[in-house]
Amino acid sequence: MAFFDFSNMRTSTRFGDFSIAPGEVKLTPGQIRTDLLSGLTVALALVPEAVAFAFVAGVHPLVGLYAAFMVGLITAIFGGRPGMISGATGALAVVMVALVAQHGVEYLFATVVLMGLLQIFAGVMQWGKFIRLVPHPVMLGFVNGLAIVIFLAQLTQFKVPGSAEASGHGMAGGEWLSGMPLYLMLGLVALTMVIIWLSPRVMRFIPAPLAGIGIVAAIVIGFGLDVPRVGDLASIEGGLPQFHIPTVPLNFETLQIILPYAVILAAIGLIESLLTLNLVGDLTKQRGGASQECIAQGVANTATGFFGGMGGCAMIGQSMINVKSGGRTRIAGISAALFLLAFILVGSSVIELIPLAALVGVMFMVVIGTFAWNSLKILRKVPLTDAFVIVLVTVVTVMEDLAVAVVVGVIVSALAYAWNNARRIHATTRDSVTEAGAKVYEIHGPLFFGSATGFIEMFTVEIDPREVIIDFADSRVVDQSALQAIEAVAGKYQEAGKRVQLRHLTHDCHKLLTKAGHLIVDSDDDPDYEVATDYGVRTGILGDH
Repeated sequence: MAFFDFSNMRTSTRFGDFSIAPGEVKLTPGQIRTDLLSGLTVALALVPEAVAFAFVAGVHPLVGLYAAFMVGLITAIFGGRPGMISGATGALAVVMVALVAQHGVEYLFATVVLMGLLQIFAGVMQWGKFIRLVPHPVMLGFVNGLAIVIFLAQLTQFKVPGSAEASGHGMAGGEWLSGMPLYLMLGLVALTMVIIWLSPRVMRFIPAPLAGIGIVAAIVIGFGLDVPRVGDLASIEGGLPQFHIPTVPLNFETLQIILPYAVILAAIGLIESLLTLNLVGDLTKQRGGASQECIAQGVANTATGFFGGMGGCAMIGQSMINVKSGGRTRIAGISAALFLLAFILVGSSVIELIPLAALVGVMFMVVIGTFAWNSLKILRKVPLTDAFVIVLVTVVTVMEDLAVAVVVGVIVSALAYAWNNARRIHATTRDSVTEAGAKVYEIHGPLFFGSATGFIEMFTVEIDPREVIIDFADSRVVDQSALQAIEAVAGKYQEAGKRVQLRHLTHDCHKLLTKAGHLIVDSDDDPDYEVATDYGVRTGILGDH
């Protein structure tokens, strides 16, 4: 049967690609059905998470549900990665709790609006591309840490409903289930996981997580089993989100209150979203879209703040559910948001009957699929620093939060890289072929802040001849510390009545030195090393700084 292929309708602008389907994905009737069912699965799993995160933030459950709907819908339409799911997250909720407790929910709405504006600015400035600087060990640690966090958050469901209190990764304290209720809960969770594992081998037209939720829910409702259900968390019944301007004073004092929170929330939201974007991209063979995702997240949060939502970002757990269920196009994310809205408006009585055990089973399978098990195998095979970063980021993600973990991981990786490069610089010496009596220092390795001290210590000023040539054919002059080091060496030779020349500078090195305006005396560079052009050194400009 012939059909119109909407996937070929590419809508691209200078701001990004807004096509319904990415790359080679064809929008066939089968793919549309898969996306719709995947969206339904995601929506069902979103309900308890949105409610739980609202509790963590100290706001009404509908505030979390509205955020999941608004953020999920807008990012699904305009985001940089079709198939990625966004909504209210625990990483943001733990930051919001202090603001809500001290100043109230209206200040939270104002903060979310400002958070969105900051994210839009980051996207317009194309800062999303800097996510490329996150090393792979940090990504592995991030994935593993988030998988553990998701697992720990599900343990709350094994406690007596209403006995736990909001905390960092979900709920803390409370009374654990025991006896038959515990055994029944464990049995239903295990059954859900088995169904999810087996269903792809039996039926492919229904996503495995949806099959698990549906079958287990039917068993619980049909037999009237007494187990915790979605309705035990809170009622999800409500109306449409209403436009609402945050009722806060528009003055500098308010800005002082909300700006620090907005900056932290914007940073955490973008980091988690962009890392999730990379992870989903690896699974779906998609690339790009980082800055577009920043703008989409910003627009979503700005709108959410005006409609009584708590704000949000990409959700790795829900995104994994969507991807593993076959969701590949924007239809999956859009349908998930619309299904969630339908639950709030007309389906709350049915959704509240779903056993939490089924949703826990789905999330446990997400944990198993998300955790980078191969990272355990490669710990002994990769450099010690990389292994340390993987473990460090994992631990910090669990103990603190994602943003801190990523920043710590990047800093440690950068320091390790700088140290390794600093140790690589060395010099070989020989007599000059072109100038009789001159000594040549051939520098190997980059000259930057980390290697500047080692560079200075390589020269034997006292015993060197009157003419010294420093050859940079196998080196790079990188930064101001390198300029300072070159001038320091030249100054020592000048004090000793000797002269230094620089040789074989590449285009970028020559540009840097020329811009400094104090080192190069002679002109033309020799980037191809065809002529051994020498450069004199003028000292005393950087020496006083």
